[in-house]
Amino acid sequence: MTTQLRSTAYPLNRRDVAARLVQSDPGLLVIAGLGSTAWDITAAGDRDLNFPLWGAMGGAITMGLGLALAQPDRRVLVITGDGETLMGMGSFATVALQAPGNLSICTFDNEHYGETGMQVTHTSSATDLAGVAAACGIAVTGTVHTEAELETALPVILAAPGPVYHVIKVKAEKLDFVLPPKDGVHLKDRFRKALLG
Repeated sequence: MTTQLRSTAYPLNRRDVAARLVQSDPGLLVIAGLGSTAWDITAAGDRDLNFPLWGAMGGAITMGLGLALAQPDRRVLVITGDGETLMGMGSFATVALQAPGNLSICTFDNEHYGETGMQVTHTSSATDLAGVAAACGIAVTGTVHTEAELETALPVILAAPGPVYHVIKVKAEKLDFVLPPKDGVHLKDRFRKALLG
């Protein structure tokens, strides 16, 4: 089976997974990487405690790390893609070193660069992002392929002492754009107000 056929056969739909994560807790602090994951969390319901990135590819994990360190009593969830995670793999080492117990990171992995023409990524072949995270020292890692595996992973992602990292293999499919607000100052201000009052 070719790489492209394999990833289009994954059963999990990224929008469904995003909705289950984001809607699990109204107080959850959510950082989304640029592109598809920002649209995924917006499709789940645009909310003040979502911070979708419009740029800074490779920066979602480190932004989530900073937020988790600054808000140790709040659960922080980073949702990003395989392309962005590959660009910022060094962030795993810093996450492991700082080891915030309130941080969870999920990579929605469709094995493609969705924003530049659906070229296959390294994860379609030999690269194991959960293995990289574990080798960097993140103790709680996993890879999800099926609904049953997702059901097992959700309580870990949402509540286990962190840092937690999971790859969630999602179907490579074209979905409608559901764009968050494009004004970065507005996004920052509404997040800050919702978080700090």
